Amino acid sequence: MKRDILLHMRSMSKHYPGVQALDSVDFDLFAGEIHALVGENGAGKSTLTKILAGAEQSDSGTIEVSGRTIAIREPADARRLGIGIIYQEFKLVPELSVAENIFLGDERRFLRHGFVRFSLMHAEASKVLSRLGETIDPVLPVRKLSVSQRQIVEIAKALSNHVRILAMDEPTASLTDREVENLFAVMRNLKTDGVGIIYISHRIEEIFRIADRITVLRDGKLIHSCPVAEADSEMLVKWMVGREADREAHQWSPKGIAPSQRREILRIENLTSDRVHGISFGLDRGEILGLAGLTGSGRTELVRLIFGAERRSSGRIVVDGREVSVRSPGDAIKAGIGLLTEDRNLDGLVLQMSILENITLSSLSDVAFGPFVNGSKERRAASELVRRLRIKTRSVETPVETLSGGNRQKVVLGRWLMTQCNILIFDEPTAGIDIAVKREIHALIRGLASEGRGIIVISSELPELLQLCDRIAVLCDGIVAGILTREEATQERLMKLATSYA
Repeated sequence: MKRDILLHMRSMSKHYPGVQALDSVDFDLFAGEIHALVGENGAGKSTLTKILAGAEQSDSGTIEVSGRTIAIREPADARRLGIGIIYQEFKLVPELSVAENIFLGDERRFLRHGFVRFSLMHAEASKVLSRLGETIDPVLPVRKLSVSQRQIVEIAKALSNHVRILAMDEPTASLTDREVENLFAVMRNLKTDGVGIIYISHRIEEIFRIADRITVLRDGKLIHSCPVAEADSEMLVKWMVGREADREAHQWSPKGIAPSQRREILRIENLTSDRVHGISFGLDRGEILGLAGLTGSGRTELVRLIFGAERRSSGRIVVDGREVSVRSPGDAIKAGIGLLTEDRNLDGLVLQMSILENITLSSLSDVAFGPFVNGSKERRAASELVRRLRIKTRSVETPVETLSGGNRQKVVLGRWLMTQCNILIFDEPTAGIDIAVKREIHALIRGLASEGRGIIVISSELPELLQLCDRIAVLCDGIVAGILTREEATQERLMKLATSYA
């Protein structure tokens, strides 16, 4: 059956200082098609979609929508053409309500006698959210939502504009399995309605479940395009990274820790707040402890209590056999505890500052001479971590906001390595990160554990926890439902604990 071509992008090129982001890339999208656009971080995927959205201008190339050559000079042009974009990094206004964010820029449809009819706006927002199987209160300010709920609002925002072309950049990175299934159901319905969907994801298993075609970019160039039935995961990885998947081992190979040195480095006793209740566990040197659980189970709240970012009502934190008072993140850092937050852009980085400034931000006393920062020492320390972590950049002076998601995550990790913390907590460390960088971060986490650090990892991807962790603690409704060893843990047992605690 012949399908209409909705989108025809030809010879798209875009150059940034020092980087050829796109190099004569061609891309097509049919009506009623889900077309996966894949590649490593920095491959050019987001640049291509930003050009389609009018957020960036190409240096050369042409765009046709429904057979007509058009110019997309600004986001308003894209909206008028029925083009919706869901970005990997949220574009929400925290202080506005869910409904106001969904219809931001389109408030005129609710005007009457010069006033916005908010009751109608809230009703329409609820209808859009219900298409996603969600019942988020449209009156709530976005700042009160979880990361996964904010992602749902982003999706609803795009759907509210009666899209014909929808680009989705890592839409499932912060979603639970149930939320992913709801999203896929919506995508299939949109596909039936003739909407063309550009789907960007690093989760290869999702691509083979939902996509009709695959286009692979690498270093700004078109590498391969084919129906999904003509590819498999090994071929896809090879096209993406340009080398065999099992050659991705990180070059940093620290010495292992002797069994006699695997003493307890952290003990949590009866930790309690509004969201978590009487949680206790220990963490050994050289151990990787996973935290599993559904959205709202209390995982992030727990680690924020340990880090002093939230106030606990009771409980003790013991580091190396000594009780420590952790009332703020500063206290946690002094105790040797570091937290890589779930939202690296909001809580982990100062995006307008350079790589150098972000890496040394928590360790300025280590690169200072009296009250003055030793610039050359600071640069040496940051440059060494950029090299070790293989952060893709021309200079440590590069603003962090210009980096890909994977490289931003490495900058956050570099900062904590500068602090010499012996307890490191990773909250969703590989969300929205490509397969090659994901392997690097996994290898790096294992390496840090092998050096004798205690590691805690939160992940919504159960295979990631099963692959990485020595033990996995499962939270349900703010309580530890069980702790399983690597040998005991399976996806089925973890999910049963996460959903059936009584």
